[in-house]
Amino acid sequence: MALENKRPETRVKTAVVLSRKMDKTAVVSIERLVKHPLYQKLVRKRSKFKIHDPKNETKKGDIVLISETRPISADKHWRLVKILKKAVEIEEAKL
Repeated sequence: MALENKRPETRVKTAVVLSRKMDKTAVVSIERLVKHPLYQKLVRKRSKFKIHDPKNETKKGDIVLISETRPISADKHWRLVKILKKAVEIEEAKL
């Protein structure tokens, strides 16, 4: 019976880009609904992650697919897999 070296399956999540102020890094948010233990009401919970975006291709408002990876820095443990939906940019008229 041979032991196989299988990598554990990485977690994959869908998130929304909140901030693009750093080089090769984006801050994303994941929202979920959780039932309150006492009052049984649905409550929105939000988790924020820093992701590695090596090509700086995301923009604020994009919906992205992220995957867990080895630690890239002290805060970055997620990487960008692909952009699912680009944000709609609205041009403001300058008066």
